[in-house]
Amino acid sequence: MARLLIVHHSPTPTVRSLTDAVVAGANDDAIEGVEVVVEEALEATADDVLAADGYLLGTTANFGYMSGALKHFFDSIFLEAGGALSDDGSAADGAGAPKPYALWVHGRYDTEGAVRSVTSIVQALAWKQSAEVLSVLGDVGDAEREAAYELGGTLAALLMD
Repeated sequence: MARLLIVHHSPTPTVRSLTDAVVAGANDDAIEGVEVVVEEALEATADDVLAADGYLLGTTANFGYMSGALKHFFDSIFLEAGGALSDDGSAADGAGAPKPYALWVHGRYDTEGAVRSVTSIVQALAWKQSAEVLSVLGDVGDAEREAAYELGGTLAALLMD
């Protein structure tokens, strides 16, 4: 059975509503043969990453960057999960077969820096972006929750046998 790992930092009800929609989409009744594992960013481990076949990442945009919790996740799992660094310490293209991932980001005014920071790290893990980034600014309504649901369903569907 394929495993989809959802790693998120959802500190507010607004962001939690997006996370709940992503998880619901990944668990849609039409999805078969995919185990969905949900972990808070501060609790996810390299073992979780290594056991997964695909990834959904969720974060807030804080001061032009991803949340500290998601950054901690990457710092904690990077090398053990196959991350690659150049001689100068910068991210290198990851080795191994790429696994699908997608990202959702919520910010009040801007998400660009958060998206950029996540994608630069993920590049060094050899994960393959498999859906458009869901970038949500301000309030979360039905349209944003539906997009989050679709994001979860899309990634889970990619892992179906």
